[in-house]
Amino acid sequence: MTEKSFLHYIQYEKRFSPHTLTAYRKDLEQFLEYLEQVCGLRSVEEVTHMHIRGWLVHLISQGRSARTANRKLSTLKAYFRFLVRRHQLPADPTAKVSAPRAGKRLPGSIRKSEITRLFSLELFDEGYEGQRDRMLLELLYSTGMRRSEAIGLRVEDFDPGRLLILVRGKGGKERLIPVSRQLAGQLQAYMQHRNREFPEGGPLFLTGKGAPLYPRLVYRIVHKYLSMVVSNEKRGPHALRHSFATHLSENGASLNAIKELLGHASLASTQVYTHNSIEQLRQVYLQAHPKAGPPND
Repeated sequence: MTEKSFLHYIQYEKRFSPHTLTAYRKDLEQFLEYLEQVCGLRSVEEVTHMHIRGWLVHLISQGRSARTANRKLSTLKAYFRFLVRRHQLPADPTAKVSAPRAGKRLPGSIRKSEITRLFSLELFDEGYEGQRDRMLLELLYSTGMRRSEAIGLRVEDFDPGRLLILVRGKGGKERLIPVSRQLAGQLQAYMQHRNREFPEGGPLFLTGKGAPLYPRLVYRIVHKYLSMVVSNEKRGPHALRHSFATHLSENGASLNAIKELLGHASLASTQVYTHNSIEQLRQVYLQAHPKAGPPND
């Protein structure tokens, strides 16, 4: 089956993450099901750009967002380009398909005052799990790393002498993230606590039973503590990543520097954080400039 060959290719040659691989597999299964049940097609060799446009319309009519449809279209583009390169199709039917327009969505960030409150309150237990939770939150906000990257951290990835953490990002790409002396000290204290409970080495963050953390548990941990201090709807790990980038941008960090810290492949992914800074400047202007407000009576 062509889809199996494609999934093998992106897993072992492109080295996509397990999360991305799962998303691509689901997208392909949904598309092939649509071709068979709605279009009556049993082979991708029969697919034209009209079938793909029809699927996008079908997705949006079911209430899927343009953003979701665009992501699924990206899967199909990668799939059909793969088939063309393997000479299994003469032409790419997605070449004539334009992505649906998606409205710009600003990242949900947490206020600096709320971040301060999060770490100043006595919310965390003294036991291992409480200390692990605090360290996890500190690290997500202070480095901007992804949830999967935090789960993948190992004890040996932290270099206290150079104040660096080695992070493995998407596609197996590695990057070094600097940490402050204060955060380095907190990490060392956490690891001492961890090593009293569990064998040295291995994953940096463990469950109470010594197993590696998993995505759902990380989400629950972050959501639990953020719910205590923020009103923002976004209370998952990505809110801390967004906050890291937004606060850097507001304090004058260059987009290139933020891009490297976040591990983005292109600057286009990072540019969304300029919108938050622009909105902040707009509020300052509206509040401070004499011509910005409504006309006086």
